[in-house]
Amino acid sequence: MIQFENVSKQYPDGTLALRQVNLNINKGELFVMIGPSGCGKTTMLKMINRLIERSDGTVRINERPIDEYNIHELRWNIGYVLQQIALFPHMTIAENIAVVPELRKWKSEQIKERVHTLLDMVGLKGTTYSDRKPAELSGGQQQRIGVLRALAADPEIVLMDEPFSALDPISREKLQDDILDIQRQMKKTIVFVTHDIQEAMKLGDRICIMKEGQVLQVGTPEELIQQPANEFVRDFVGSSAPNKSLQPESVGGESMHEIQAASGEKERLSSKFDLESIMSPLSPGHVPKSAKTAVPVSITLPDFVEIMSSHDHLLVERDRQIIGEVSRADLIRYWSEQLQERGEGHE
Repeated sequence: MIQFENVSKQYPDGTLALRQVNLNINKGELFVMIGPSGCGKTTMLKMINRLIERSDGTVRINERPIDEYNIHELRWNIGYVLQQIALFPHMTIAENIAVVPELRKWKSEQIKERVHTLLDMVGLKGTTYSDRKPAELSGGQQQRIGVLRALAADPEIVLMDEPFSALDPISREKLQDDILDIQRQMKKTIVFVTHDIQEAMKLGDRICIMKEGQVLQVGTPEELIQQPANEFVRDFVGSSAPNKSLQPESVGGESMHEIQAASGEKERLSSKFDLESIMSPLSPGHVPKSAKTAVPVSITLPDFVEIMSSHDHLLVERDRQIIGEVSRADLIRYWSEQLQERGEGHE
């Protein structure tokens, strides 16, 4: 989908930002670039939509050099999300999202339908939020609109340059979850720059670790932790390992890996899974500090097990209201009870 072939960038002052970079980004993957400040990750990102021109080498999209594209058409087909949200303050939310579709001369009904679909996708009802102005939204909601604006014209590629780094931890985690949900539904090619290794590990299908303008290693989160290319990579990703499900974590003597391996059991038990029956109810307005990520009460067991594999606690919501909290121990307990019932039935 996107190829860098021997790409270098040297600025007029002599600074060498990129050194003979070779890299392939696959169609439909969420590709994360990370590294110390000044390593060249943002320079690479901006080369894709030609905001920065390379000094040497070739960048291709769909096997075609980007220089052969009309620059306006190139950028219209690449969504771009910045840390600075830059919504137009005098325009409504719907008008902000619709900027590129209008430039591409979409029909008004098509634009309206697209805006409402995207807003609903991130839990902001189109009928409620379309006519509001950016100042009426929280920082997290404004950044959500920035993401939707980048997706509005259905681009093949979306570039995200540290889009959540200015947000508070709760808003940041919610937006990370939104990106994962959007990616599951839309399967865009997303190139995401961050300085946060936890964010990279959570979001990336593959992660590119950079240093001093060079690519040190590209791999899945598992590959980076289990097979680091060198000491720098090992140290850089090492702090993320305890918070991931990439290493066995046991609760009550059973690991989440063992639970995930029992895929047949998950499918068999899904029909009787009731999250509300195993969660701890919360009084209205009370949100515990031990959990930040929320799942719907109607979630299926396989999806719940997958999400719980990287969390110790989750919040449970109904109609976007928090109604309870559930822990990994609760899941283990439920699983054990179900397996015990099955064993008794076989005696």
